[in-house]
Amino acid sequence: MASATVTSKGQITIPVDVRTKLGLRPGSRLAFIPTATGGYEIHPESASIKDLKGSVTGPQDTVTIEEMNEAVTGAVTANVR
Repeated sequence: MASATVTSKGQITIPVDVRTKLGLRPGSRLAFIPTATGGYEIHPESASIKDLKGSVTGPQDTVTIEEMNEAVTGAVTANVR
């Protein structure tokens, strides 16, 4: 059975075998579900699409349609040779 010690700040380190079995990675969230016997079950929470907000930045430079067409034409021409 795996175990962990609670620090003075209320933190624990989850043993590697438990993290692996639960599929936990840095940033994973856990749900603590109360049981009928007074204990808790720990379940990984499913990620929400809202969790992705801000993870992808917009383009830094704008590209015109003409520049896109030139890039595609150049790539096609290079692969034909």
